[in-house]
Amino acid sequence: MRSDRVAVVGVGQTKFEARNPDKTYYELAFESTKMALEECNVGVKDVDSVVYGIYNDLFERQIMPDTYVHDYLGFFGKPGTRITTGGATGGYAFRAAYSEIASGLSDSTVLIGVEKALDCFDWAQFKSTPEVLKSIAYSADMTWEFPLGVSAASSYAILATAHMEKYGTREDQAALVSVKNHSNALNNPYAQSPMKLTVDDVLSSRMISYPFKLYDCSLYTEGSSSLVLMSESKIRELGIEDPVWVLGIGSSNDKSFTGMRSKDDRLGRYGDIADLRNHYEAARMAYRMAGITNPLKEIDVAELHDAFSFTEIQAYEAMGFAEKGKGGKFIEDGVATMDGDLPVSPSGGLLGAGHAVGATGVMQIGEIANQLRGRAGKRQVEIKSGKALAHSIGGPGSSYATVTVLGCEAK
Repeated sequence: MRSDRVAVVGVGQTKFEARNPDKTYYELAFESTKMALEECNVGVKDVDSVVYGIYNDLFERQIMPDTYVHDYLGFFGKPGTRITTGGATGGYAFRAAYSEIASGLSDSTVLIGVEKALDCFDWAQFKSTPEVLKSIAYSADMTWEFPLGVSAASSYAILATAHMEKYGTREDQAALVSVKNHSNALNNPYAQSPMKLTVDDVLSSRMISYPFKLYDCSLYTEGSSSLVLMSESKIRELGIEDPVWVLGIGSSNDKSFTGMRSKDDRLGRYGDIADLRNHYEAARMAYRMAGITNPLKEIDVAELHDAFSFTEIQAYEAMGFAEKGKGGKFIEDGVATMDGDLPVSPSGGLLGAGHAVGATGVMQIGEIANQLRGRAGKRQVEIKSGKALAHSIGGPGSSYATVTVLGCEAK
């Protein structure tokens, strides 16, 4: 391990959209990467390695899509690595990009998250999303679960109903997450689904998989987000200003079969599936590395994974912002709103900004980097301690979880 710190120095993102038929996935990747490189005035020659977050070969209709992005962007000759961990792809890809530099293998690494979710079938012929749903369902166990009709929504709905049963969390509390995040997206020019909603709008939207209604669920999205990471010595050499330092990273994988996650886990720190134990573990690791002991007081802003509204409530607890079982009260009390004590997902989150799976975690980290640098425009929140958090999850029943803490120098 090198002694240098690692920082984010460039951020770029395309608009997140339901469908972008005029651009290929590598053209979207080019757009966001060009923005990120230009922001820190760095060229391809200054890049030592590249990490790709691309979730699903079936989306792009291309096995090993990263090699075509690598070629198109002019990175041939440099090492490139692809990460695919479901909805956590972007977060785990950031971990890999950080490791490139922290290990001493690279001084500068570009991270690219990109997804073209609806290229997986002939849109003109089908005009619906069955192939998208099927391609995601392949992430479930194909021997037992898939034949029973499991979907992404149903695998997370199990976790939500467990939380409702154990702690009394209510559907109207989860609806507040959707109302908040869709509203936050109104200030995000890159967001897919900005809108004003009421709790009644969410509760009366059509049922998807109990307790999730339509507005409790994020949308399938096409888009790209890119980051440039550098070592401290390289930043000084190039004279780059406003680096945002990586303070902590924690990651944890739980058992892939939700029903096998017993209360008596070997670490002895977690409860049942209502408590998303690997999320707690990822947060614990990140806080230990960052030296954080009171996250509610020390974190200024957070981007939490909200593919489903209930998941954000469970994340409040796992991140240590609220006590176990009190996540519903946390949102009811307004703590997570833009003018609350700890604003959560000012980007609009996945519900409002969109869920371009491989790009989502990269977008979240880019958002907190911009918040810390005071570059978030109309959605800028007050920065006090100079620390921010991004939380990225995915896989069957949220089997992957990763937490990233970034920090900026005092002004």
